[in-house]
Amino acid sequence: MGKLLYSAAMSLDGFIAGPGGDMQWVTEFFGPNPEIDRLVADIGSLLVGRRTYGGDDPYRGTEAEGKAFGGAWEGPQFVLTHRPAEPAPDVTFVDDLRHGVELAKAAAGEKYVNVLGATVARACLDAGLLDEILVSILPVLLGDGVRLFERPGGDPVRLERKSQTEAPLATNLWLRVVR
Repeated sequence: MGKLLYSAAMSLDGFIAGPGGDMQWVTEFFGPNPEIDRLVADIGSLLVGRRTYGGDDPYRGTEAEGKAFGGAWEGPQFVLTHRPAEPAPDVTFVDDLRHGVELAKAAAGEKYVNVLGATVARACLDAGLLDEILVSILPVLLGDGVRLFERPGGDPVRLERKSQTEAPLATNLWLRVVR
């Protein structure tokens, strides 16, 4: 089975979304990123938090609105929630983390299950299910918003660097969770 990967674009001060979940800040940093382009081909399914699924879309107002990775990826999505939304093609709503991970891994096969959403990523990390983290660090300080990981009182988690690459508008840091 594939691995669980949390990928996110992040401001230098640690935020993946601005205040109120605003994702429009990231649009000025869209551009070539070979690391992310290669990753998209290796994703077999998405494990998404409900707020991320129904939240602000950085592609709002474009033809890519509502499409994962701006339309570069299509496939099965598993949304963790106790509040299912309207049915959508390739979207399964599930209310149990471990069951959602099992479904997403089965759908992904040998490819990655890409985790989207800080709360789901933290839950996967706390449950010992998260394998890797890929962060595209963008040259901006947001000052407030949704943090990459918010774990007050949490134990330290050791990470091992797999790679570090540069793109024109980002520094990509790929890490493995050490167990």
